[in-house]
Amino acid sequence: MELALVIALIVIALGFDYTNGFHDAANAIATSVSTRALTPRLALAMAAVCNFLGAFVGTAVAETVGKGIISTPSGTHGLVVVISALIGAITWNLVTWYFGLPSSSSHALIGGLVGAGIASSSVVMWSGIVDKVVIPMVLSPAIGFVGAFLLMTAILWLFRHRNPGRTTRGFRMAQSVSAAAMALGHGLQDAQKTMGVIFLALVTVGYVNNGDAIPLWVKLSAATAISLGTYSGGWRIMRTLGRRIIHLDPARGFASESVAAGVLYVMAIGLHAPVSTTHTITSAVMGAGSTKRLSAVRWGVAKGIVTAWVLTIPAAGLVAALCYGLAHLILE
Repeated sequence: MELALVIALIVIALGFDYTNGFHDAANAIATSVSTRALTPRLALAMAAVCNFLGAFVGTAVAETVGKGIISTPSGTHGLVVVISALIGAITWNLVTWYFGLPSSSSHALIGGLVGAGIASSSVVMWSGIVDKVVIPMVLSPAIGFVGAFLLMTAILWLFRHRNPGRTTRGFRMAQSVSAAAMALGHGLQDAQKTMGVIFLALVTVGYVNNGDAIPLWVKLSAATAISLGTYSGGWRIMRTLGRRIIHLDPARGFASESVAAGVLYVMAIGLHAPVSTTHTITSAVMGAGSTKRLSAVRWGVAKGIVTAWVLTIPAAGLVAALCYGLAHLILE
């Protein structure tokens, strides 16, 4: 029974990783595709490769998710808690993907863990959640918005006397680099969250100790799942992020991607915080777009996106809690 649950959990976790990939593919490449810096398939292939490589740049985020959110009961009970959390996260990913809303897979996972943890009377590490989740959740979009606005303002001033056509071509080429950096940051953040969940499950059943390093096969499987999901593409969300918020030009696409990538690296490597790539790039797109004029941003679309952000953690947590309650009744 226990082994079967472990295998089921790993399969579900990798399924979540796959949905994370196609749900969040837009994070890395929507701006590059919308500005025609890259063709869709080339952009997806590049993002998939960079996602895979980014998964191996440290394990700090994986350790935060695996050790700093909840402390699960041992044995099969703990496995049921983690499986319920994953189902809650996957459900929210699919709902927001269907409606084309760029919500956070990261916060869906964290919401699922917290919801299942509360329902199962597990120890929820609230201080760690505040420090590593809530504060970065507020800071990363704010930094993304302000940083992209300032960088784009500087670009407009520096290139104000340059030939517009040549400048546009130059930034279109530069976007290939900024999109790759964004995809690498996405792998660094999001693939590691799945690693952390699988590691949490292995600790729960005693297959590894809490202080052990994350096994190589866990890293490889998580990196592969998210890169395959990325390559499959999330076209609904890509249209929202690349065109519906604001029609970007290559310079603004470069500014938003560069700032968002920088925020992801600092949060992951410097603060060990599992932040949302979706929140960060979406806010950066709004910040860069605002340099045209505030009315250029479609704030009605932005309002819908922010609403999805607010609902993500409680909605995923509620589904996870319901799944745990149902599983607990069946296994009793």
